[in-house]
Amino acid sequence: MKNHGYFVTGTDTGVGKTCVSLGLIRALQRQGHVVVGMKPVASGCTRTATGLVNDDARQLQARASFEMPYQFVNPYPFEPAIAPHLAAQQDGVRIEIARIKRACQTLTADADRVVVEGVGGWLVPINERQTMADVARALDLPVVLVVAIRLGCLNQAMLTAAAIQQSGLPLVGWVANRIDPGCEQPDGNVAALVERLPVPLLADLAYSADAVLLEEQAAQLNVDLLSGA
Repeated sequence: MKNHGYFVTGTDTGVGKTCVSLGLIRALQRQGHVVVGMKPVASGCTRTATGLVNDDARQLQARASFEMPYQFVNPYPFEPAIAPHLAAQQDGVRIEIARIKRACQTLTADADRVVVEGVGGWLVPINERQTMADVARALDLPVVLVVAIRLGCLNQAMLTAAAIQQSGLPLVGWVANRIDPGCEQPDGNVAALVERLPVPLLADLAYSADAVLLEEQAAQLNVDLLSGA
């Protein structure tokens, strides 16, 4: 299965993957693409009259170029905000990559780009033997890495980048998210990663406690650097 789009992963959970995914959708739409968003697996969902709903997935659904049923945007929603394989075990569910692929095929039938947001980090387990990396491989998408600029980010970013490259998928760009306003030497950390990561910096997001403002920044990311990916 070959899709045209990007898989957005992060150095950890809560690092800004959703804001970057929403911004990437907007940037691709400005280029004239018909874009859909997807969050295949989501923990921390809210129970509603129509079923479990994840706020991140709902935002991706709303930002898409056309409306698609929630069940395809987020085929595996779980209520507890815990690791997805543990949430699935609690619900008596096994996360199946084949189901995720089918949902993605449905989403992309009328779109020329898809932005898929992972859950947690690159190697978060989804069942007893597979991880989010296996989902990305199955969808055959180039990867964009979101790096939380804070203490420890250099090791996290370089380990994650190495794991992505070892997976056989292309890492095509990264985004710096200055998530910690108290971080010492944030400029030095970003500069160190610019020197060491083998792909372009697509955006350097200033700290903002406002998710809307952060998305506005992310929407300015340089998609021209992704040309050919």
